[in-house]
Amino acid sequence: MLDFFSKLFGSKSERDVKGINPIVDKIKAEYAKLGDITNDELRAKTAQFKQTIKEGLTAIDEQISAIKEQTENPDLDVSEKVELYTQLDKLVKDRDKELEVILLDILPEAFAVVKETASRFTNNKTIEVTASQFDRDLAAKKNNVLIKGDKAIHHNTWLAAGNEVTWNMVHYDVQLIGGIVLHQGKIAEMATGEGKTLVATLPAYLNALSGQGVHIVTVNDYLARRDSEWMGPLYEFHGLAVDCIDRHDPNSEERRKAYLADITFGTNNEFGFDYLRDNMTRSPEELVQRKLHYAMVDEVDSVLIDDARTPLIISGPIPRGDEHEFYELKPRIERLVNAQKNYVLGVLNDAKKQINEGKTGIDDGGLALLRAHRGLPKNKALIKFLSEGGNKTVLQKTENHYMQDQNKEMHKVDAELFFIIDEKNNQVELAEKGIELITASGEDPHFFVMPDVGTEIADIEKSSLSSEEKIAKKDSLMRDFSIKSERIHSVNQLLKAYTLFEKDTEYILDEGKVKIVDEQTGRVLDGRRYSDGLHQAIEAKENVKVEDATQTFATITLQNYFRMYHKLCGMTGTAVTEAGEFWQIYKLDVVEIPTNTPASRADRQDLVYRTVREKYNAVADEIVKLTEIGRPVLVGTTSVEISELLSRMLKLRGIKHNVLNAKMHQKEADIVAEAGKSGTVTIATNMAGRGTDIKLGEGVKEAGGLAIVGTERHESRRVDRQLRGRAGRQGDPGSSQFFVSLEDNLMRLFGSER
Repeated sequence: MLDFFSKLFGSKSERDVKGINPIVDKIKAEYAKLGDITNDELRAKTAQFKQTIKEGLTAIDEQISAIKEQTENPDLDVSEKVELYTQLDKLVKDRDKELEVILLDILPEAFAVVKETASRFTNNKTIEVTASQFDRDLAAKKNNVLIKGDKAIHHNTWLAAGNEVTWNMVHYDVQLIGGIVLHQGKIAEMATGEGKTLVATLPAYLNALSGQGVHIVTVNDYLARRDSEWMGPLYEFHGLAVDCIDRHDPNSEERRKAYLADITFGTNNEFGFDYLRDNMTRSPEELVQRKLHYAMVDEVDSVLIDDARTPLIISGPIPRGDEHEFYELKPRIERLVNAQKNYVLGVLNDAKKQINEGKTGIDDGGLALLRAHRGLPKNKALIKFLSEGGNKTVLQKTENHYMQDQNKEMHKVDAELFFIIDEKNNQVELAEKGIELITASGEDPHFFVMPDVGTEIADIEKSSLSSEEKIAKKDSLMRDFSIKSERIHSVNQLLKAYTLFEKDTEYILDEGKVKIVDEQTGRVLDGRRYSDGLHQAIEAKENVKVEDATQTFATITLQNYFRMYHKLCGMTGTAVTEAGEFWQIYKLDVVEIPTNTPASRADRQDLVYRTVREKYNAVADEIVKLTEIGRPVLVGTTSVEISELLSRMLKLRGIKHNVLNAKMHQKEADIVAEAGKSGTVTIATNMAGRGTDIKLGEGVKEAGGLAIVGTERHESRRVDRQLRGRAGRQGDPGSSQFFVSLEDNLMRLFGSER
């Protein structure tokens, strides 16, 4: 039935594009008129647009000014002031609506001006115009603008992310469609390689004309700096100020100026943290942000879906924050973890023996296997055993039996374990046997047991003690409760640190500090810490300085922050899968933009191997084969640890390669610049996924283009699609191939026996 309606009315994407095509035709008609005008006349268009906007808003601006004047009257009482501010808020919203009407009216000509500017930069090494004061200020800071007498010469070559770029891009029709969608406050899904960065220049220029500020939000500081430097000269040619907040320190005068620029680039976290800092200021003069008007979010699914619920927190010291028991408790936890490892090793050998003898029942081989799995699910020997034969089925049948009736029988499984790990939910639970082990001989047997406060207070009340003695007893009980709750919390966090968090996977050590690695982007989350004492537990585990405990001063989620903008839009290559969520939370519609040229990348079926070793050997063989025919290879990995393991394997085979991961982020621009050259091998974590534009070197297209080799599937299929999207951009040839093993985390946690 749905297919019938799609054929009759066209898909949603086709209907969306069909509605936009008349505007595209208007843009092209305006663009045709601009070919013969001078450079100065082209630049004068910006002043004309600003004048049109100013005249259109004169009446409502006068009303706003009049009400603001009234609010300054010291004789007004509170209720009158509240009434005036309510009117003012309504007028500001009405002004925004009127502004959108004017912008829509000038859109075709404004977009045509941006396209003509891009065309002139493409076709001319220099563009000469009459110098303005803005040009003179620009020439003092940038090498691509020179002043000769009363003339300003804009060059078409400049530095972006440390590399020299020559402008060679003019907007295609599909990019005009993308620009219109973004201006309408929607999400444009454009295939990777379709030039989303260039698309952003159209609505950014148009909306910057209002003087309200345009925020272009990226997922990392490399992209924020690169895009501001790469696209900046296009805006600056028209006298629009461009800045990037990530270049300046928080609360600095430079950052305040960056927000006053017409177009401001920055990372999602920095925009959010600046908002929090502004909420903690003592006077209006200390504020850095102005009204949140228009935000354009690059890689919108990563920012508004993946990171949306993670709170941004500004924290500060607490009294006695340097007091903790992590170092004192660490030897006990190490003893506990080693005891569990030894027990699991024995029980796993027992399970192997019984299962090989055909004893796979729920009381023999199956029970032993389930105990090993609940004890240490990441044990490499266990993972290998579960990937063989029907062993996983034995585990699942046994687990199903003991989990029925709300885990009624599970205590029999856990009775022999020191602690129980629930890997899917990232939880660890200390068992009775574990408490006995870490309670030293001669120590209070209840050293790690919480007192039953309710019962004990009732006993104190019933006793024949005097009132003073009862109060003293209650105080002592509450002190004991507080100390033990803190101690047990520290034990649980240390246990988590030792069993669920692995170095070079969840975090890295850098300059004697524990730094979190973002699983979505593969980048270090500078300044971020795990909450609730977990970060301190990992610091104790790794023998680095344990930082003081902190308390939260201000917090906001990205989801709540971005909903405060008057107009929000975004672009990505992977949004349709989350279209429902975008509409439900942000009221953002997703529009699929057609590709400019048909994609010619070959996305091959996954190759599945039984073990990790077999998989990595096959990956190495594939890399050798691809480099021999002169193709560059981008090898995608899911963690720092795997990228370093593959690097060692390739070194043994004598294959020259670069590694891009959270530890090597300083060399990112250089490594990306090399990645498209013939025979170059680049091993990268998800850092090389979103937004990375790999330019193909000489002879690479003829050899078959860039080859993507994925070494594991990510939990989020959008991350895999982003990696694939590094190849076959703008119709270039390319290929992608994922290698998977039954021992991979994803297959272990979510794969079925079939």
